[in-house]
Amino acid sequence: MKRILLPALFSLNFFAQAQQAPVPPATPQYRPGYHFSPAAHWMNDPNGMVYYQGTYHLFFQYYPDGMTWGPMHWGHATSTDLTSWKEQAIALFPDKLGWIFSGSAVIDANNTAGFGKNAMVAIFTHHNDPEEKKKTNKHQYQSLAYSLDAGKTWKKYEGNPVLPNPGIQDFRDPKVSWNEVAKKWVMTLATKDRITFYSSPNLKSWTKESEFGEKLGAHGGVWECPDLFPLTLNGQTHWVLLVNLNPGGPNSGSGTQYFIGSFDGHKFTPLNDKTKWADYGPDDYAGVTWANTGARKIFLGWMSNWDYANQVPTSPWRNAMTLPRELGLRQVGSEIYLTSQPVKEVAKIVQPATTLKDVKATATAQDLSTKLNFGGDRYALKMSTAQLKDFALVLGNAAGEELRIGYDASAKQYFIDRTKAGPTAFSPKFAGRHVTPRLATAPAADLALYVDATSVELFADGGLSVATELFFPTKAFTTLKLESAGGLTVQELTYSKLAGPNAKPVN
Repeated sequence: MKRILLPALFSLNFFAQAQQAPVPPATPQYRPGYHFSPAAHWMNDPNGMVYYQGTYHLFFQYYPDGMTWGPMHWGHATSTDLTSWKEQAIALFPDKLGWIFSGSAVIDANNTAGFGKNAMVAIFTHHNDPEEKKKTNKHQYQSLAYSLDAGKTWKKYEGNPVLPNPGIQDFRDPKVSWNEVAKKWVMTLATKDRITFYSSPNLKSWTKESEFGEKLGAHGGVWECPDLFPLTLNGQTHWVLLVNLNPGGPNSGSGTQYFIGSFDGHKFTPLNDKTKWADYGPDDYAGVTWANTGARKIFLGWMSNWDYANQVPTSPWRNAMTLPRELGLRQVGSEIYLTSQPVKEVAKIVQPATTLKDVKATATAQDLSTKLNFGGDRYALKMSTAQLKDFALVLGNAAGEELRIGYDASAKQYFIDRTKAGPTAFSPKFAGRHVTPRLATAPAADLALYVDATSVELFADGGLSVATELFFPTKAFTTLKLESAGGLTVQELTYSKLAGPNAKPVN
């Protein structure tokens, strides 16, 4: 949960005045079709993600009185298929203990907390703004709320907070899960420049177990929104620790790093000290996984960046979530990496594909628009090659704007260049060419792009290299060109339109 720094005179009156500002003209052309975005107002971190009785619950940081960050609530949306979302009533409102910052939710199947069997329990950070102004470093603490009707209504625990602040300025974003081996709840908490693990038998009384990361990983900014979960590779269980970081991401601003190691219920031990990133693009942050999904680990991130999240030119809402992504592990040489791919449920919105085979690209750009029947702004584009070389896919429009996506063989990097992809004046930090290292070593490669109005998500080499990027063209991109100075042969190039509840009708 990002804490925005505001002038010393900041108060709730600031937001009362801000919400009276005229709402910019609506931008329906920028509304995503198969990614979640709220109908209106501000949204950031995904929170409390939990699966229960066939429904995926997504809670999120929400300010219902404006289009920029404000006193945080928990918004709520639900889905049965991870592609179509229904926005629900606000779940948690600020109270006398503070604003409702980020956190997680669990299903208490054994009624350890005493709220009721299978109670849905939210564990979140209360942020006490008046206390912060006193500079006691005790303004953030962890609290509980519970629902006995599958997330429809919520009641806050009368004994809040359940984990007071020992005097740490940034003490937030609890991600809680049941540890079956230790038979206890484990809380993974962001504590300024490190992660602190706590345990509890009942979600109410917490014991500190250990700390991790003070001198490991990237430290360009404060550590936030962690997650801890097991994944299996070749029959062996490894633990993955996600740590979101702001600033200090791989392409400026916020980003999501991860560590792979072991966890014994008390302490996390990494395999090595190498810094790794779950997504190298500038626009995936605060990502965590759904609870109660068994061995399947499904990740969702906030599709923006704190460098410009308050300024992106959408209205009457700001910001969206990434595609839900299935996580896995892959070994390359002696190194183990996290992989992510769009969840299998995305297949249900894929329309009939147009496929080209053995496309030979040269330094002269080849226009594939007509051959692919290319058009629209919500689609998947996939390509494979037996020998990866330099190339660029160029999306263009009648306004002369273009988005370039490709691979630089000499640097061994995929890239997305949005420098000329539409207006960038809303932030000096927005325009740019952003790179993602290729982690695969085989000569053959595959690339999948998922485009949805103003975003592209790149998944290369089976999800080893991933990047998420926003862009805001004045007109939809209607042409697709392919160029390659090295003479790339594309074995197969596939274009499919994607449907979605907010999407324009598929022609």
